[in-house]
Amino acid sequence: MNVIFILILYVIIVNIVGFAEMGADKRRARKGAYRIPEANLFLTAVIGGSIGCIIGMYVFRHKTRHMSFVFGMPAILIAQLAVLGYLLFAAPIRFTFM
Repeated sequence: MNVIFILILYVIIVNIVGFAEMGADKRRARKGAYRIPEANLFLTAVIGGSIGCIIGMYVFRHKTRHMSFVFGMPAILIAQLAVLGYLLFAAPIRFTFM
């Protein structure tokens, strides 16, 4: 299997998990049940699920009043994009897609 394919599959899966975590936590908040810790939501974003978490925030209207999420999640995404840009264009290592 191609490494790029595996990485893309990983990013897709972790973003689906981030989206689902936001929905599950919102549902638990409405029911007054045990909540997903905020640290877990941020960890999912840091390991690559920031896009899914951001989309989940606004689809489920969850954590949109918490400034740590409103500014933190996009900051994580920007940092990830900067690292990706560095790896693709400025790193001494060359990646091939084929």
